[in-house]
Amino acid sequence: MAKMSSKVALPKNKPAAAVGQREKPATPPSAPSKQLDVFPNPTPKRDYAIQFQVPEFTCHCPLTGQPDFAHFTIDMIADKLCVELKSLKMYMWSYRHEGAFHEKVTNDILDDIVRATDPRFIRITAKWYVRGGIYTNVVAEHRKKGWKPQPVVVMPVHSAATGLA
Repeated sequence: MAKMSSKVALPKNKPAAAVGQREKPATPPSAPSKQLDVFPNPTPKRDYAIQFQVPEFTCHCPLTGQPDFAHFTIDMIADKLCVELKSLKMYMWSYRHEGAFHEKVTNDILDDIVRATDPRFIRITAKWYVRGGIYTNVVAEHRKKGWKPQPVVVMPVHSAATGLA
């Protein structure tokens, strides 16, 4: 059985940082970016839904500078390309210090994803948190010309089986 040591060896050339302080890394692990990376759709023959939930979107009001917060839901049916998740995260983060009206930022995000992936269908629902006593929801969508969705399949509803009599 290996013995665990409770002592942590510090590098000899660096003094220990004070509690609650940390050196900034030479290269940050991630940074905001307007670049959306893509990868080939692994199943391009099938229409299937991809849903991204972005519950911590932040930008600020272009008039007052006050922060705005939203929960974005992005529903899409990819064609040949899919959005890579980390690049989407960094892309959404890039709005943090930008001023934007709710309607404009929602439509700009839609346009950028369409430009990057050319999906069969995409809908973005942005639920903006209360501002001045008013909640704002913005829904924007794009359909590829000529794309026809498959008919909805309605499954029968059954009561939950619990194994109890």
